[in-house]
Amino acid sequence: MGYWSEWNEVVTARRASIEMAAVLMRIVSFSLVSWLGPKSPFLFVWTLNTIDAVMLSWCAVLRKDRAYIVLNVFWIGVGVVGVLRAAHFSAP
Repeated sequence: MGYWSEWNEVVTARRASIEMAAVLMRIVSFSLVSWLGPKSPFLFVWTLNTIDAVMLSWCAVLRKDRAYIVLNVFWIGVGVVGVLRAAHFSAP
């Protein structure tokens, strides 16, 4: 059995818990922005948001749920851009 197959089994066995943790992470990240506004720790928020999008995407792939795959892969892209902007990376 391959490396990823083993991880897929672990994720599948704990899918409901992983999805709940990821949803709570997303709620926390957006709540911070709502509460703190411009004083939000944006690098932390976007990092958390990107990690939860990866978790939810993986679960959606294992469930073969195309709508949630598209939604969460989109959020991974948005999160990467947000992390780069929050870390003040810019094109030369």
